[in-house]
Amino acid sequence: MRIHLLVNPRRPDAVAAAKEASSWLASRSVECAADDESSKLLGVEGVPAAQFADADLVVCFGGDGTLIRAAHLCSERGTPILGVYYGRFGFVTQCQGPELGACLSQFFDGQTPVEERMMIRAELMRGGEPVATIHALNETVLQRAVTVRMMSFEVRVDGRLLTSYPADGVMVSTPTGSTAYNLSAGGPVVDPRVQGLLLTAIAPHTLSARPLVLAPESEIVIRLQTEGEAVLSVDGQSRVHLLSGDEVRIRRSERVTRLLSVEPEDFLIKLGTRLLWSRGIEDDDA
Repeated sequence: MRIHLLVNPRRPDAVAAAKEASSWLASRSVECAADDESSKLLGVEGVPAAQFADADLVVCFGGDGTLIRAAHLCSERGTPILGVYYGRFGFVTQCQGPELGACLSQFFDGQTPVEERMMIRAELMRGGEPVATIHALNETVLQRAVTVRMMSFEVRVDGRLLTSYPADGVMVSTPTGSTAYNLSAGGPVVDPRVQGLLLTAIAPHTLSARPLVLAPESEIVIRLQTEGEAVLSVDGQSRVHLLSGDEVRIRRSERVTRLLSVEPEDFLIKLGTRLLWSRGIEDDDA
């Protein structure tokens, strides 16, 4: 059994928990290593990014951003991930620190099911030729640069012109990403078990713009219509500068992110706690 660790280095509590976990794993004769940055903090073997997914399980300590980093490293190979929550929001992480030992014991016993989360594939086209292909767990965003005024984005779905948004940007999200940037942009909250693509305009300058949920087989093509500097951002991890006339083709990825399923009703529980809905109910009951 081999387990790789990934840690948010800016969270001392996450680093301390990962150190404790590495000692716990070593006492059970489990091979333990970490990414190059985390290994220096934990005092364990370092693993380069290209080999990080070569493990039976990846455990990450931090918030959703840390888990997304793990997803980018692991999705091609399909290595399962367990996210331990040491962050601010934590919609994707699966367990709290004190629960880690029980979760790992269940995994060792083969009692933990694995949930597959759909991803999206964004292909940047320039002059009719592919320039870059990037996979995302949360979202792909085309948006204006900070110093540029509002731009226009043409959107086609399955070859048919849908609309042209005058906006700060346009986002395509997965159901997993519905509680990330999509949520702050006014998009719908979607159960991550649903299969679909979410299309949301960012700060649109039109009253007719409404978020859409499209079929998972759809192909969405977004094209820059106006002059100005724009950026393609993928999960907040990758950024590519765009030129006028560039288009991005977005469809369901052949990759998936595999997460340990610790609590079947995890998403519904988090909606109540992370969005403070439960607090409102408790106040009413009082």
